[in-house]
Amino acid sequence: MNSISISDACKLFLHSQGLNGHDFGRKKSGVLNLIEHIGYIQIDTISVVERAHHHTIFSRVRDYKKDQLDELMNEKQIFEYWSHAAAYLPMCDYRFSLPRKKLFADGKQHWFKDKKPTQYVYDRIKAEGPLQSKDFEKKKANAGWYEWKTTKQALEQLFMEGKLMVAGRKNFQKVYDLTERVLPEGINTKMPTEKEMAEHLILSAIQANGIVAAHEIAYLRKGHKEPVQKALKHLIKEGSITEIGIDKIKETYYTTSDKLDLLDNIKTTKKVHILSPFDNAVIQRKRLQTLFDYDYTIECYVPAPKRVHGYFCLPILYGDRFIGRMDCKAERSKGEFIIQKLWLEDGFTPTDTFLNALAKSTDEFAVFNNCESVKLQKSNLGKGAQREFKEF
Repeated sequence: MNSISISDACKLFLHSQGLNGHDFGRKKSGVLNLIEHIGYIQIDTISVVERAHHHTIFSRVRDYKKDQLDELMNEKQIFEYWSHAAAYLPMCDYRFSLPRKKLFADGKQHWFKDKKPTQYVYDRIKAEGPLQSKDFEKKKANAGWYEWKTTKQALEQLFMEGKLMVAGRKNFQKVYDLTERVLPEGINTKMPTEKEMAEHLILSAIQANGIVAAHEIAYLRKGHKEPVQKALKHLIKEGSITEIGIDKIKETYYTTSDKLDLLDNIKTTKKVHILSPFDNAVIQRKRLQTLFDYDYTIECYVPAPKRVHGYFCLPILYGDRFIGRMDCKAERSKGEFIIQKLWLEDGFTPTDTFLNALAKSTDEFAVFNNCESVKLQKSNLGKGAQREFKEF
C-alpha cells in the first residue's frame, strides 16, 4: 500500500472541500455546484453570526447571496432532509434519503414517543396546501383541535417518514407540503439497495474530502458500518477506489487515482478562512485532530464557567493549517462585528502577511454579517500585532 505525507493529505482534503483552490463558480450555479460536490450543507439555527448554512457557502462562493439558497429550493434543485444532521441536499441524490425515511415510516420515532395526530395534519395539508407549524396553533375547547405541540411533532414525524417535504421557508420557519407536490418531475424515487447506498456514501465522501477513513464515511449514520466495509472491498477489487496510507498515521484511508493525480497541481493559497463550527470541513472533530493536530470544541453547549475560548468560537484556517479561533458576535443593529476573543495556536507566529489576510477576511465576513465595523476586544496577538491588525 502506497503512502502520502500528512501535508499532502491535508492539501488534498482542503482542495476537495473547496477551501484551497477548488473553484465551484459564481452566483447561484456556483452554489449548486458546491452542494452537489460536497454532498450537503448543514442547517443550524444559531444566529450569533450568520447561520451555518449561509456561512459555509460564503466560505467557498464569495459572491454568495442568501436568497440563492431559497431560489434553488424553489427550483427544486436542492431539498431539505437529514444527512448526519438537518441539511440542504442535492436533488440528484434524493433517492439516497429513502432508506432513512423508511426507518421512520416503519416505526422509528423522531425524538418523541407520544402519540401524534399525523393523519389529521396530513389531511389538512392535502386539502389546504402548504402549511407551517403556526397554522396549527389555534385551539378550541372540545372542538377537535389538537394541541399545537403535538401537531408540530406530527409535522416533523411525517417529514422524517418522507410523506411531507419542506416546500420552502418563511422567516426561517418550515413550510410543509405533500412530497408528491414538492418533488420535480422525473426524479428517481427507486429505493437504493444496501450495496448501492454504501457505495454512494463511499464515493460521495471521497469526492467531498479527497481522502477518507472508513469510520468517517458513515459518520453519525447508524446501520451502515458493515455495508460500507463490504462495499469498500468490492470497490477496491474492481479498481474504483484505492487504499492509501498517511505517514505517521496507522489507519488505512481510501481515495481514487484521480484524486491522487491532483496533488501535483494543488498550490496552497495564503488565504484566511473563518469557518463555521458546522462547516463540512470541521464537523468531524477527530479528523481535524488527526490530520491537522487541531483540537476544536464548539463551546455553546458547554456551561459558561467551563468555556475556554467563548460561546461561538469559529475555527481559523490559514493556507493549509488551522492556526487559531475567534469568538465573534454580530451586533447587526449597531453595525458592529465584535471579536470578543481571538486566539492563535501555540507555535504560530503572526506575520504582517498573515495579519493583512486575517484583516481582509474579517472585514469581508463582517460585511456578510451586515456589519460595517470590526472591534477586537481581546487576543493573544501581543500588543504590537494586535495594533497592526486593527490598523489594516
